[in-house]
Amino acid sequence: MKFVDLLAMSLKNLSRRKLRTALTVLGVVIGTASIVVMVSLGIGLSEMNRELISSFGSLTEINVENPYSGDSSKDPLYLTEDVVKQMKRLPYVTDVYPMLQVNVLLQQGKYSSNVTLNGAPYEYLKKIPLGQGKLSDPSDKELKLIYGNAMIQWFTDSKGNNTYWETGQLPDVDFMGKPMFAIFDTDTYYQSQGGGEDAPKPPKKYLIKADGVVEGGVDDYNSYAYNVYTRLDLLETQLKKIFKKRAIPGQPTNKKGKPYRYLIYNSCIVNVDDVEHVETVQKKLTDMGFQASSNADWMKQSEQQSNMIQAVLGGIGAVSLFVAAIGIANTMMMSIYERTKEIGIIKVLGCDMKVIRNMFLLESGFIGFMGGVMGLLFSEGVSFAINHLLNVGQAMTGMSGNISRIPLWLAAASLAFAVFIGMAAGFFPALRAMKLSPLAAIRNE
Repeated sequence: MKFVDLLAMSLKNLSRRKLRTALTVLGVVIGTASIVVMVSLGIGLSEMNRELISSFGSLTEINVENPYSGDSSKDPLYLTEDVVKQMKRLPYVTDVYPMLQVNVLLQQGKYSSNVTLNGAPYEYLKKIPLGQGKLSDPSDKELKLIYGNAMIQWFTDSKGNNTYWETGQLPDVDFMGKPMFAIFDTDTYYQSQGGGEDAPKPPKKYLIKADGVVEGGVDDYNSYAYNVYTRLDLLETQLKKIFKKRAIPGQPTNKKGKPYRYLIYNSCIVNVDDVEHVETVQKKLTDMGFQASSNADWMKQSEQQSNMIQAVLGGIGAVSLFVAAIGIANTMMMSIYERTKEIGIIKVLGCDMKVIRNMFLLESGFIGFMGGVMGLLFSEGVSFAINHLLNVGQAMTGMSGNISRIPLWLAAASLAFAVFIGMAAGFFPALRAMKLSPLAAIRNE
């Protein structure tokens, strides 16, 4: 018998008992929808965690810092230019960006703010997305600043009042329109403000222009939002010019209290070619004696938790589909009892046993297919409703994006699984139909 004829006969048999078939399909619909929705929640949660962690920085970046050493008998280990060169030679490392941080007081009109100025290589600054302005050409030797999009929140008036968090109004600070006064020797500055005969002379103020402002609103968070950046080479030149032979604030000194002949970086950002190699490189950096951390650490823990959640949610949904499989088996068994005489006639006419088996497998498989398709459509509706409710409550939850996500592979896998469950549930009833005695089946009333 041709497959088309066999399929037509199976559909005709299912249509004889429309209500029973519809109720059996409904069980598969509920089971399929339960699995898809549950797993989609796990997938959405995992992807939202990944997106959240990625917003704090690239997953292929490793942050390296100077080690803490309480043993004064050993020579301290620092991030220097020579160490940076060693890191660049490590396998899988594509770039190393040394970072130098200094505390600076910025002033514009009556507004001021104490900020940490981050000196970074030009190649790193090129990666910062700017909403205003443009990064100067590398041939430009003038020190300029790049402001994070949320940095304006930290500026206060001369009395330290009327902050953005108190009034909800931004201070009248124009990063791009007006240059900023910068005081690098902040210790001397605050000592000079105390007055008295021993008060030192106020340090020199430097007028610095802006290269740009990071893209985004003042309340939008990204890894650059609350930082101020400038070129590392120009910052080093500026600091040497200001402090000369004196110790630069924040820079370590030797046992005699004198500054080193070279600058020591506060941290380094090590770029790895692939997220799969981050853990290997991170271990090598730790073995060198430095503190190394990455967003991949959080991601690994997050994915372990997400996998557990997906397994639990998927298991809950699988119970529903298992119950549906029992319903399919019951429907097939009832169909055999009702069609015992028909099966006997088919056998007497010389029909192949495999045809009888395949007929019942097709019927049960088609129940699974119909239930799977309708279950997927129902899952899409439930997923849309969940995401809509979440988007309405984003202001309260602090989350963004869809928490229920149904990728194409999940839809295809759930449909295939529904068909498989249907055919598996119909397998033993099909074997029973094959084993029926033709004469006994014909005599059956």
